[in-house]
Amino acid sequence: MEKWIYYAFISMLFAGLTSVIAKFGMKNVSADAALAVRTSAIFGLVWLNLFFFKHDYHFSALTTKDILFLCLSGVTTTISWIFYYRAMKEGNVSVVATIDKGSIVVTLLLAFWLLKEPFTWKIFTAAAMIIGGLVLLVWK
Repeated sequence: MEKWIYYAFISMLFAGLTSVIAKFGMKNVSADAALAVRTSAIFGLVWLNLFFFKHDYHFSALTTKDILFLCLSGVTTTISWIFYYRAMKEGNVSVVATIDKGSIVVTLLLAFWLLKEPFTWKIFTAAAMIIGGLVLLVWK
């Protein structure tokens, strides 16, 4: 397997842990306070990671367009996290996390349309199964 696939599986593992750990941490506080603490930890750790692996020299390669898109990504991440934490505070993590993963379908559609990534029937089938699972999950 290629290295990026290992990275993706590690990401999946820690993303799964994240929601459950966060639910424990927000028992006595609002979702917004919990998110602020979590984001502060992320901020510090991401900067430590950047300097530890000596990737700070990449800043000189950033263009104005790169910065704009990265900042827009930060805005969309913030909005996603705010509503994810509010949903987790009030609902079951298992359901909230599953619905949140429906974002994969949004990502796939945008990747095909904007990034011109290849469309395959394998990806289409997987996306259809995700949508089917979400409908089954929220159907009353």
